[in-house]
Amino acid sequence: MNYFFRYQSILFKVLLFLTTLGLVLFLFPKGSGFKYEFQKGKPWQYETLLAPFDFPILKTEKEMSNERSQIIAQTPIYFEVDPSVVDQVLDQIQFELNTLELTESVENQIISYVMSYYQKGVRDAELLYDEATKVALVEGNIERIQLFSELNRSYNLSGLKLKESVFREVYRVFFMRLESLLRPNISLAPELTSQITEGALRSILPSRGVMSKGVRIIAKGEIVETEKYQILQSLKKEYQSQLWSDANENWILLGYGLLAGISLLLLFVFLYRFRPEEYENNIKVSFLFTNLLLMLLLVNVVVSYDVALIYAVPICILPLIIKTFFDSRLALFTHLIAMLLIGFIVPNSFEYIFLQMIAGIIATLTVPDLYKRANLFISVGVITLVYMLGYISFVLISEGSPRFLNVSILGLFMMNGLATLFVHPLIYIYEKIFGLVSDVSLLELSDTNSPLLRELANSAPGTFHHSLQVANIAEAAANEIGANALLIRVGALFHDIGKLKNPAYFSENQSTSYSPHNDLEPHESTRIIIDHVLDGIEIAKKYNLPDRIIDFIRTHHGTTSVYYFLMKAKSVDADILDHDFRYKGPKPFSKETAILMMADSVEAASKSIQEPNAENISDFVNRIVQNQMKEDQFLEANITLQEIETIKTVFIAKLINVYQLRVMYPE
Repeated sequence: MNYFFRYQSILFKVLLFLTTLGLVLFLFPKGSGFKYEFQKGKPWQYETLLAPFDFPILKTEKEMSNERSQIIAQTPIYFEVDPSVVDQVLDQIQFELNTLELTESVENQIISYVMSYYQKGVRDAELLYDEATKVALVEGNIERIQLFSELNRSYNLSGLKLKESVFREVYRVFFMRLESLLRPNISLAPELTSQITEGALRSILPSRGVMSKGVRIIAKGEIVETEKYQILQSLKKEYQSQLWSDANENWILLGYGLLAGISLLLLFVFLYRFRPEEYENNIKVSFLFTNLLLMLLLVNVVVSYDVALIYAVPICILPLIIKTFFDSRLALFTHLIAMLLIGFIVPNSFEYIFLQMIAGIIATLTVPDLYKRANLFISVGVITLVYMLGYISFVLISEGSPRFLNVSILGLFMMNGLATLFVHPLIYIYEKIFGLVSDVSLLELSDTNSPLLRELANSAPGTFHHSLQVANIAEAAANEIGANALLIRVGALFHDIGKLKNPAYFSENQSTSYSPHNDLEPHESTRIIIDHVLDGIEIAKKYNLPDRIIDFIRTHHGTTSVYYFLMKAKSVDADILDHDFRYKGPKPFSKETAILMMADSVEAASKSIQEPNAENISDFVNRIVQNQMKEDQFLEANITLQEIETIKTVFIAKLINVYQLRVMYPE
């Protein structure tokens, strides 16, 4: 059990690595990789390629689409003929004719015309198709093909011409009544039309010939033009289908596993070498791998559903999110690993990965502050423009003409940009799930009207003012050395909230010369002073402050001593132990926490400067920081001596401005 607890962090990472690798292999396509990489319009870089076996030459998607369109256009629209309608109509017409005094010859003319009228088919007058559209009339097992224009419309006997003049007078009265008796004898048969059309579409052959074994496909240096490109694509597909079998499935999976495993391992190595703080935090490591898997899953789902939509997948959300919670370098490296893995899933991987890598670089370079909405919109606009320009460039290279540009793909890039804007709500969700803090949340926490800071201002006004001053000088120093200025400002505002428990015991909140410490022993006073760190952590957790802010509370005194009460105790007992008068730590472990420790000590002690001139202020700041360095307070922080010198320069300039005397103007 002790062994487990000692190495639980490593065991967790091993489990995370194996789980991620297994899921990645599950998402990979079930087929082997083709050993040649080629692009339309580019020279063939390999040796002369002969057909290794007989394989069909597949038709292009355009050819298949044209054949489908041709079949759909040539397939007639099917109508079902109802023979009973003619008998019913003739019976009704005969009944009407019996009420009129017409000769037998006239009646026969009318009956004969109506019968011939129905022979071509009578359609509903509201049914409209192109006149040249083919239709098929089905009556039982008999099918008759004709044009739509040859069908007669109901309610129309304009073609009836009678010889007897006697009926012409009656016709004017009887015409409308007679036409009303006509009814369509044919009706649309959409299911039959669909069935015939689908059957014809299924008969389309996917290939348009066979490439025989040993025939030269392409020579070295030859341009991969349209026809050869299609032959190579056909060979690639046939190669993959033939190679993937039960006999070698495990070997192919092993190959995939090695490549994916190396890629994932590189991410662990990068974290271990260059981001040790993130490497030690299993939650942050889990966050990185979760995002990696989610992006792979999203791409896999889109490719499985419709590969044409692949350009609508907002890949750049990945580097934007990682940059928000970490930094640009880690964001770009993670994006690189994601692209290496996605390359196994998407078709035409070179073109796709090239576009996504360029877009990922743009995403990490163009969004300095994601909490500023304008920056995100500008970045998304630039990313979308880069996508479009990259796509147009590839089309010009492969096709040699802008005529082949697909406007729908440009539309997909627009959809990609709109989907990338979803990064803001996604950041909020991740903050709640993983307990991380983004600049958006830090901006909200920097509001001095928040309940906790208002309570600090009311109950400990001196501490509140001190925190504001520390925030100002620490933020200025952070800007000079490239640290996270917003993070350090928020940390400075909250670093002393532990003084809310006993505000009167801290000198900045004492309005008179009386101090409660006058009635206490040095040990008791020291305990109260040191406890403000623990009290601050407790209050911060009560108000749900993020761990990144609590780190500032925990480390802003490091393991320094409460010097005043230590000296007071030693004046009574020279053998007293220094350990009892030291803060419990930990020491600062980042640039931001180190800056805060220096700013806090400098600002607090600056009130004691007797003659605040430039020389005294410079000596004072150097002495404070030098003492902290002698006590090894910054050994665990990734801060350099040059950066510390820069920080001291900023502090000196700020304090000189604070103590600058105004010119006395005459009254």
